[in-house]
Amino acid sequence: MTKTAETFCTFEQWRQMGESIEFNGQRIFVVDDGDEMLPTLLLIHGFPTSSWDWQGMWSKLRLRYRLVAMDMLGFGFSDKPNLRNYTIHGQADLVEALIQHKQLDEYHVLAHDYGDTVAQELLARQLDGSGVGCWLSGCFLNGGLFPETHRALLTQKLLLSPLGPLINRLSGFAQFKKSFSSVFGADTKPSLEELEAFWALINENGGKHIFHNLMTYIRDRRIHRERWVTALKTATMPLALINGSVDPVSGEHMVRRYQELACRLDYLGRLEKIGHYPQVEDAAGVLDHYYRFLELC
Repeated sequence: MTKTAETFCTFEQWRQMGESIEFNGQRIFVVDDGDEMLPTLLLIHGFPTSSWDWQGMWSKLRLRYRLVAMDMLGFGFSDKPNLRNYTIHGQADLVEALIQHKQLDEYHVLAHDYGDTVAQELLARQLDGSGVGCWLSGCFLNGGLFPETHRALLTQKLLLSPLGPLINRLSGFAQFKKSFSSVFGADTKPSLEELEAFWALINENGGKHIFHNLMTYIRDRRIHRERWVTALKTATMPLALINGSVDPVSGEHMVRRYQELACRLDYLGRLEKIGHYPQVEDAAGVLDHYYRFLELC
C-alpha cells in the first residue's frame, strides 16, 4: 500500500518546526526550512487541512529546495477568526505578505485543493504585473480549478448553505472520518493516527466553530472563474498537473476539462489508484512526477 515517503511526523513535531508571524493583523503559522542557497519551493495546502499535509514529502524535497509553507487563515496553527468573509483574494494577500517578508525573489509553486484556487489568483497577479516575486513554475495537485467540474461533497454543500452553522455544531469526529476518508483511494485510506491528527489541527485554536465560514471559497470559484481560468490558459511559466485519478471531487474528469479548455500543460502525471490527497496517499509517486516536471523547467 502506497503512503508516505518518509517517517510519520506528528502535528506537534510539525508545530516545533515552524513559527507564528503577524501579517495583516493575523498570526500565521509558517515553516521555512532548508538551505537558503537552494531554489525556493512555496507549498500551498488545501481544505480543510494545513501545511502538515506536506510532511510525507518534506525531508526528500528539502534536499533540493528551500521549503516555505504556511497555514492559511482559518487553518492549522494559524488564527481562526469567526468571520463569514474569508476570501481567496484575502488568502492570496497573506501568501504574498509571506513572500515579501521572506524576500523570495523567485520560487516554484506546488499547490493542492483550496490552495490550487489561491495559486490561480496568485498566478493571475503574476500575469497582470501586480504579483510579488516571480514564479519559476506551478504545479497543481487535485483541486477545483474549474467550478463546473468540482463535485462538492454533500457535507460541503450543507456547510455553505444557511444550515451551515447548525451542521457545523452537530458534526464531530465520526462524521469527519467518514466524509474525509471517502475522497481517498480504496487502497490508500488515511490511518486512524492520520485522521486524529487532521481532526486535531482542524480543532486547533477553536477552529471547528468556523468550519462553515471557510466554505465561501466555492462561491469565489464561480464569481472569479474567468480570471482564474484565463490565468491557466495564458501562463508564461511551465505548469503541471499531478492528479489522483479516482478522486470523486476533482479526479480524471477535472484533467479532461483542463485539456478541453487548452490550458497550459507542460507535464501531466496521473496516479491511477489515488484519490483527492496524492501527497498523503502516495508521497513517493507525487515526488517522482514532480521531479520529472522540474527537469523540464
